[in-house]
Order: sequence, then structure tokens, then C-alpha cells
Amino acid sequence: MIELLKNILIVGVGSFLGGSARYLVSFLLKGYNTSFPWATLIVNLLGCFAIGLLCGYLLKTNSGQNFISTFFVYGICGGFTTFSTFSKETFLMIQCGNYLNAFIYVAISIIIGLLLTACGYLLAK
Repeated sequence: MIELLKNILIVGVGSFLGGSARYLVSFLLKGYNTSFPWATLIVNLLGCFAIGLLCGYLLKTNSGQNFISTFFVYGICGGFTTFSTFSKETFLMIQCGNYLNAFIYVAISIIIGLLLTACGYLLAK
């Protein structure tokens, strides 16, 4: 039980840092007020690359479930990236009839996100 509480605290601290970093990216890109959600795309793609690097590193070092995976993978990456915001922004673009941007956003997020995850994984491995 103590181990579980410790891990919840580690994830919570990591999530706070990841969420704060996500907010900072959004704040810094606020001036780019376009109909395209650049901030969410950037954090999600960076998060894909980071989680690939971390998972590749953990596999290479045979670390498994430890502080690095708990803090960085579940905490920081989990708090930094955001599928719910991605879904909301895509839905709003569709609702406004901005189908092309919605399609481009989904395609880039999924295809480039998977490629960046694989690149990070392969780089770390």
C-alpha cells in the first residue's frame, strides 16, 4: 500500500510538471491565433517522441517499472500530452465546417505521432 501511494505521488508530481509545460507551450504560441491548433499538435508530437525514447531506453536497460517509467512516462508524458484536447479541437473544426484542417490535424497527429514514437524508440534502443 505504501508503494502504491508513493507511485501515485510520483505520477502526480510528474503530471503537474508535464501539464505546466503543456500550458507554457500553449501560452507561448498564443500569438499564433489561427484556425489550426498548433500548441496541442506540438505537445502531442513532442510527447510521442519522448515516450518512444523513454520506452526504448527502459527496454534497452531492462528497467521495467521503476522511478523513470513512473515519473517520466506516466507522469510527465501523461500530463504533457492531451488526447482530450485533441478530440475537442478536432470536433470544433468539424462543427465549424473546417473539414480539411480537421483531416490534416488528425492525419498529422496520428501518422507523424506514430513515426516519432518509433524514431524515439529506435534512437534509444
